[in-house]
Amino acid sequence: MKTIIISTLALTAITFAACNNNQPATSETQHSDSTAAAHHETAPAEKTLATVKPQFTDVSPATATALKAVIDSYLQLKNGLAADDDAATAKAAEAMSAALAKVDASQLTPEQKKIYAANEEDLKEHAEHISKNTGNIEHQREHFAQMSEDIYELAKAFGGGQPLYHAHCPMYNNNKGALWLSESSEIKNPYMGAKMANCGVMEELIQ
Repeated sequence: MKTIIISTLALTAITFAACNNNQPATSETQHSDSTAAAHHETAPAEKTLATVKPQFTDVSPATATALKAVIDSYLQLKNGLAADDDAATAKAAEAMSAALAKVDASQLTPEQKKIYAANEEDLKEHAEHISKNTGNIEHQREHFAQMSEDIYELAKAFGGGQPLYHAHCPMYNNNKGALWLSESSEIKNPYMGAKMANCGVMEELIQ
């Protein structure tokens, strides 16, 4: 237990050091990143990352495939923001709109349909705003923050077709914070981009 506490405090210190560095990556930052990477390989805190199993295990293959396309477009969108690429982000948002249009909610059970319907329209709205705001990446990020909440709900309910990491940026939106999902345990912050690429902490693994 003592080892876990010490390792968790060390990981927290690394996280806040990265989050408080608002300069582009330097050799010193890169050294910290290497230290953090090494820490991720061996730290007990990594091994104790909370895991979440999807709520539903009886999703039809066709629906699972359609929802995975939605998740895949979200991950592309997230990577576009992390790379400060507003055009790629907008293109991924278009892909998400197309993927959402192919989800056949009639194949969902009533309980599944309730969760999907609670997030579907929001996702469509955010995807539309993001796709139409090339040149305004901060506005894209505002909608991405809300989109991530919807995708998080869908991933917890239906899974993502692959393991997904739930990460948190403590500084976005005047320190109110925001979550995102990632296909990787490596922190690449979509809210801060290159300014603070390594700012954030892993919260959960959705299996």
